[in-house]
Amino acid sequence: MLCYALGFVSGLIFLAVEKNSRFVKFHALQSTLLFGSLFIINVAFSFIPLIGWLLNLLLVPLSFVCWIACMLLALQERKFMVPFIGPIADRESARF
Repeated sequence: MLCYALGFVSGLIFLAVEKNSRFVKFHALQSTLLFGSLFIINVAFSFIPLIGWLLNLLLVPLSFVCWIACMLLALQERKFMVPFIGPIADRESARF
């Protein structure tokens, strides 16, 4: 659950610290990829007048819902894979 606490920052911290648990590495990598991508998209939208602001109005609540869902599912020790990002995180967490 802590892998999601501070978005991609906590994911990076847990990637650097955790050496044994594949479950923790998976969630840390998924957090880093998901919230890092959402952060980059948010910044990109901020440069687009009006439409970017409107798209950010949709992106921010979606990010919040993803954040809460990922934390709760990790707390339940479930390996929930976010579409597109989850399979990448699963494959790459096996390589660490």
